[in-house]
Amino acid sequence: MSNNQLSKPAAKVAVRNVGGIDEVEVAVPRGVSVLVGRNATNRTSFLQALMAGLGSERSSLKGDADEGSVTLELGGKTYTRTLTRRNGAVEFGGDPYLDDPELADLFAFLVENNEARRAVARDEDLRKIIMRPIDTDHIEAEIETCRRQRDELKAEIERLNELERELPELEVDRREIRAELDDARDELAAVREQLDRLDAGVEESRTRKQELEDAFQRVREARADLEELEFDLETERSTLAQLEGECDDLEETLAAVDDLEENPDRLAGRIDELRRRKRSLDDTINQLGSVISFNEDMVEGDGLDVDAAIEEAADGRDPTAALTTGGETACWTCGSEVDTDQIEITLDRLREFRASKLDERNKLRSEINELTDRQSELQRQQRERRESERRLSEVQSEIESTRTRIDDIEDRIAEKESEIEELESEAESIDVEGHDEALELHREANGIELRIDRLEDDLEEIESTIEEREAAIDGRASLEDEREEISERLTDLRTRVDRIEEQAVESFNGHMDTVLDVLEYENLDRIWIERREAEVREGRRKVTKTQFDLHIVRTADDGTTYEDTIDHLSESEREVTGLVFALAGYLVHEVHEAVPFIILDSLEAIDADRIARVVDYFRDHAEYLVAALLPEDAAALPEMYTYVERID
Repeated sequence: MSNNQLSKPAAKVAVRNVGGIDEVEVAVPRGVSVLVGRNATNRTSFLQALMAGLGSERSSLKGDADEGSVTLELGGKTYTRTLTRRNGAVEFGGDPYLDDPELADLFAFLVENNEARRAVARDEDLRKIIMRPIDTDHIEAEIETCRRQRDELKAEIERLNELERELPELEVDRREIRAELDDARDELAAVREQLDRLDAGVEESRTRKQELEDAFQRVREARADLEELEFDLETERSTLAQLEGECDDLEETLAAVDDLEENPDRLAGRIDELRRRKRSLDDTINQLGSVISFNEDMVEGDGLDVDAAIEEAADGRDPTAALTTGGETACWTCGSEVDTDQIEITLDRLREFRASKLDERNKLRSEINELTDRQSELQRQQRERRESERRLSEVQSEIESTRTRIDDIEDRIAEKESEIEELESEAESIDVEGHDEALELHREANGIELRIDRLEDDLEEIESTIEEREAAIDGRASLEDEREEISERLTDLRTRVDRIEEQAVESFNGHMDTVLDVLEYENLDRIWIERREAEVREGRRKVTKTQFDLHIVRTADDGTTYEDTIDHLSESEREVTGLVFALAGYLVHEVHEAVPFIILDSLEAIDADRIARVVDYFRDHAEYLVAALLPEDAAALPEMYTYVERID
């Protein structure tokens, strides 16, 4: 490690069981730190550990370990990150630098599997990447709230309009009831007048006449009781009809649900078995990875006697003679001479075997996901069936209770009708002169009084309905004003999202121009994003959504410019475009304000001079820039940077 930057405050990183690292401590000074080396030298593992200490969960636990940790000392504070293997998955804990690493994962931790880089390389939707760090969720939530309120107000206003349209009919009904009530009252008055005249001509004792009045009063009361019973009977029969309808629906539902072909508990056993197989595969894959990494290190020279080779070179002899003889080397497991080509062939077979195991694990993961989804669906069906059966039992019980009440009311009605007959007979038996005529008039008056009572109730109900509707309609204007305000608010919110998206695209385009200027590609003139509206299908309906399209302007050999698309680029050009996009995101979202690091890895698609220019430009934007480079790429960088050549 060079000492050019050691005078500056350093971040100290202690790593245990992360990636391929057993245990290591590295001091990272402010400025640029370059991890120099070939592949499989734990450079990427260290970058993953640094990312974990900063808050990322895109790090792996060492294959033969169940727990690991990262301790980061930065700015006088200590941050921790723990990795624990549970049920075949790695869980993250501790107190890292960032509570929410999403912004850094997208635009500061620019490793090979960085989501922003990969989104460009795979020609995926860039809007999700660009807009994710921008807090539009609360705007979208407010838009949804306003839309719901507007729709509710619209429905309420339409309901009030319908009530207003019904008012004239209610007014007609009220006038008719009033007229009918007036007629009934006039009719009752006429009957009572006849009774008064009849009473004046009947020379009976007051006692006999009072007896007659009392008898008819009892008849009236009994008839009123009968009306209440008949109303109760009608209500119970309506309830019974509803319950029987619900019962039929539930029985049809249960009949339509066939017995479950699979048992969720049996699926659980199958899922557990597949998870055990996956954990076993995880262990195998991790072990293979460790074996491959170790052998790659040995083949690349880390495990050979380099000092002896240097001494040979100092004596003027061939420095490779101490390392290999006739394409052979000493096996580091048994000590015998082995052809180096044979080792490479074996390594290729190991890689192929590990790749086949990775495919097998992916298939297991897919099968586990499918079975888990199927298990959840079966459990949901079981819950629905149990709920339907429970409700059916309740409904059947309520039906029995309702039928019992109906039978009871019908019995009481029969009793009341018998009671009325007896009361009328009793009234008829009272011997008063003019008795028959008086009896008939009393019966008529009794019927009219009952009709008047019903009409008065109907009039009271319809007047109450009219008053309630008129009061509700009076408030319609304020609802319309409120709807207008919400519509204006909705338009403003949508416009705000549009403005934010337009500003983000404009900013991205500007910064991508800046990065391209730094890289100085002759045949890559411009990379820019176009924001446009497009119709997409959601379920059965089409909706309009915003899309961000990536455009690339290139220069042909004859000097003419033309527009190209990402799918026409070579793999290395895609990698360059993805890196340009991710670096622009770092500038657009001012990531340096959230995290003091920018991490660069997998830059092989860019030549050494351009890597040097990128590092030189971005070192002014980040307190710490850590890059993993191959030795030939690192050679193009100035000596003032810090160089880390071994991580062990």
